[in-house]
Amino acid sequence: MEFPLESIRPEERQELERTVFYSTIEQVKGWVRSNSLWPLTFGLACCAIEMMGAGGPHYDFDRFGVMFRTSPRQADVMIVSGTVTKKMAPLIRRLYEQMPEPKWVIAMGSCATAGGPYVRSYSVVKGVDQIVPVDVYIPGCPPNPAALIYGVMKLQEKIRYEAKTGKQVTNL
Repeated sequence: MEFPLESIRPEERQELERTVFYSTIEQVKGWVRSNSLWPLTFGLACCAIEMMGAGGPHYDFDRFGVMFRTSPRQADVMIVSGTVTKKMAPLIRRLYEQMPEPKWVIAMGSCATAGGPYVRSYSVVKGVDQIVPVDVYIPGCPPNPAALIYGVMKLQEKIRYEAKTGKQVTNL
């Protein structure tokens, strides 16, 4: 059923234009997804302490719609923080595969992004992007909670942009 805008009085038309917005379903889904991220916490070392600090009352991750989950079946974001060893790599991959689509990965800290100070060790993976595709990299040793919040905000922007344009964005 069409609603002809020509039959509306000018003041009613102004009110409609001021209060009603038009969007696509994909844009609405992108907005909803970006504002209710449920990360699977995968803290492996000292960066996990900073991740816990972001969830605490001082930084209050909840205000961004971020609710930590302990099950990969309930999560849509994996935050890998800390040193990834070759023994842990298959477990990270399995948890990633258990997450439902759409899913994203944040690499937090120098160890998760590039191996950190342990890069020369035979048992350390040279970045979690060797195992799973990473969407956002957060540098630092360890990055503070504000950096993690900034990374999550960048991921939210990426989700909204991809929903709006339909284009895939490479990692940030």
